[in-house]
Amino acid sequence: MSDTVDQDKLAEQWSEANAAEAAAKDNEDDMAAAWDKLTGDGESGGATNRILNQDEIDSLLGFDAGDEDDTDKSGIKAIINSALVNYERLPMLEVVFDRLVRMMTTSLRNFTSDNVEVTLDNITSIRFGDYLNSIPLPAILSVFRAVEWDNYGLITVDSSLIYSIVDVLLGGRRGTAAMRIEGRPYTTIERNLVERMVAVVLADMAAAFEPLSPVSFNFDRVETNPRFATIARPANAAIVIKLRIDMEDRGGRLDVLLPYATLEPIRELLLQMFMGEKFGRDSIWENHLATELWQTDVDLVAVLDEQTMPLSKFMAMRKGDTLLLNASPESAIQLHCGGIPMGVGRMGRRGQNIAVKIDRSHRKFRGN
Repeated sequence: MSDTVDQDKLAEQWSEANAAEAAAKDNEDDMAAAWDKLTGDGESGGATNRILNQDEIDSLLGFDAGDEDDTDKSGIKAIINSALVNYERLPMLEVVFDRLVRMMTTSLRNFTSDNVEVTLDNITSIRFGDYLNSIPLPAILSVFRAVEWDNYGLITVDSSLIYSIVDVLLGGRRGTAAMRIEGRPYTTIERNLVERMVAVVLADMAAAFEPLSPVSFNFDRVETNPRFATIARPANAAIVIKLRIDMEDRGGRLDVLLPYATLEPIRELLLQMFMGEKFGRDSIWENHLATELWQTDVDLVAVLDEQTMPLSKFMAMRKGDTLLLNASPESAIQLHCGGIPMGVGRMGRRGQNIAVKIDRSHRKFRGN
């Protein structure tokens, strides 16, 4: 009898366990259905909730292995890099270097006695460290100092331009391309000739900036290793101006790098939007204003005497009181215009009018 009761209890417990397991399974199925309904699957959830494949993830992040040159131009990587080097545009700097191109064309023609054409390729913003890594070697890097701005700049001359300048200055024959010898350092003669060309470029740069802000660019040193030409931190932003110099069938590239820290003293001037070579100056209006100023009527005040008295005495004066002036017909009369002393003269009469004859100008009056 007891064995039968035990079997019945075990069967009842087993059935209760099966029921609990079935209920838990049903609960899991309900939760899964609710989750699928909330998130949606590939068919009912729409295209916005579908899972991205590996190619789409690489394209989003900007790591497309198929086109390595465009990895910095798309995706999240492009956003990060553009935030680091995307600085404000300086319109006036374009005007300055357009003027520099015209001046360099004339100066280098006189320097080389050859037909030289200088063209401006582009003006871009770049991080200083990225620029140093992108310099094609061998090259000569000339460091110069902007005295008034108290900072440095960099001029990079590539090997093609170096050998072209050497060939032109040393009497190479026309119509033959300059020889390019790899695997050896530059000689003293080559370095000296490049320094002379850089001095011409620096003089033209100073003249190009002259109407905007007087500055002197002094040559500092020459380097052949980019690591020794560090004038700013690698992460600092800089402006690179790429110039192309052609001498008939010879020539090369010359880059001018100016860190933003160097241009900071004249940043407000470079942000101006002026057109042409006048740098914001209009000679027509200047001449017109000068002409109108010379024809402007001004009021002159002849001061016979000045006295100092207490305010109480002045307030106590009534109608009929006499104020004595310490002046005689021979006393000097001061002439004022807007409260500013203009000169000293003598009082007299001319016809029916009282006149003042000027004896001394305002400079002599102030000196006394």
